[in-house]
Amino acid sequence: MDNNATTQVAPTVAQVMKDNIDLYGNASSMHSLGRDADAGVEWARGRVASLIGAGADEIIFTSGASESNNTVFSTMRDLVDQGSKKDRIITTTIEHPSIIEEVAFLQGRGYKVEKAPVDKKGRLVLSELEAMLDDSVILVSVMTGNNETGTIQPVAEAAALAHAHGAWMHSDATQAIGKIPVDVNVLGLDYLSMSAHKFYGPKGVGALYVRKGCPITPFVHGGHQEGGLRAGTYNTLGIIGMGEAARLAQEDIQEEHDKLWRLRERLRRGLEASIPDIVVNGDQEHCLPGTLNISFPSAEGESILLYLDMEGIEVSTGSACATGSLEPSYVLLAGGLDVELAHGSIRFSLGRFNSDEDVDTVIAKLPGIIARVRSMSTRRI
Repeated sequence: MDNNATTQVAPTVAQVMKDNIDLYGNASSMHSLGRDADAGVEWARGRVASLIGAGADEIIFTSGASESNNTVFSTMRDLVDQGSKKDRIITTTIEHPSIIEEVAFLQGRGYKVEKAPVDKKGRLVLSELEAMLDDSVILVSVMTGNNETGTIQPVAEAAALAHAHGAWMHSDATQAIGKIPVDVNVLGLDYLSMSAHKFYGPKGVGALYVRKGCPITPFVHGGHQEGGLRAGTYNTLGIIGMGEAARLAQEDIQEEHDKLWRLRERLRRGLEASIPDIVVNGDQEHCLPGTLNISFPSAEGESILLYLDMEGIEVSTGSACATGSLEPSYVLLAGGLDVELAHGSIRFSLGRFNSDEDVDTVIAKLPGIIARVRSMSTRRI
């Protein structure tokens, strides 16, 4: 139950990749093997574009959303260095570490980057964003759905505010792709980031959407690939796998959403009924269907995770990219959650291959684990 960290490769995706294992030609070569590989890459580009309502020529393949996110921010940095009168970037306090760390990097070098706050449910406060905006803002970046709480952000509304001041709009849509409809035109996006492995595709491949006419600077030099923006031999098999994952995601979006929401609610109701004094985090009205973040007062999240792991149940205490840190989740703290509650939070993230039986196993096993951990805790409810 840690599908926000990564998903299992779908059998259909794996089969398509196996079927193309002999497609070893360099997609940049002009001979027949190269043309065959290039055809696979371009087929996938069309599928990814279709998934988000974009044009195929607006998709750039990357290694994943972290690279895509960094590329957008680096482009804005380059524009500022070139003398742009717009020199401020606004993002939020709850973005993925690939943006939070990039912000820290830029701020350390004197660039103007600010973070808009969220409310107690972890949702962007639009009035605060509006107050921060003026004609000096070059970019606004707001994630579509949060990786820890599942809270869906008001991206379309934020985009309208950004565009009213002549700023470009970016969204890290990694967690939302395949779970809810994501259309760059409906949301008003100029840039969008995604990773294949979050929607049952292979790891190490992702995409950056760049609306036609929006600036983007080359981020890997040395070749003509991706219009001269990202040099290097194509990861043909990975890209084809991403294309098939995108095709499946577009085809199954409503069925996927409904199943994940049903399982999430089954889990939430079961835990609320069987464990006293728990706190469900995030916005329960605007929420990704498979994400459930719960705090267990007087219980350490790391202890809960390890006991669950011994029972064969895999969860997270937050973002996989922050694993190794003993600090409480900055996402939960940004919404005003008490530090001790943040320390005792567990993220359940359900996926396509979870079942009612999986949920019922957690409901059966977790109450005893919480009772044990609380009995050993130095804190009391």
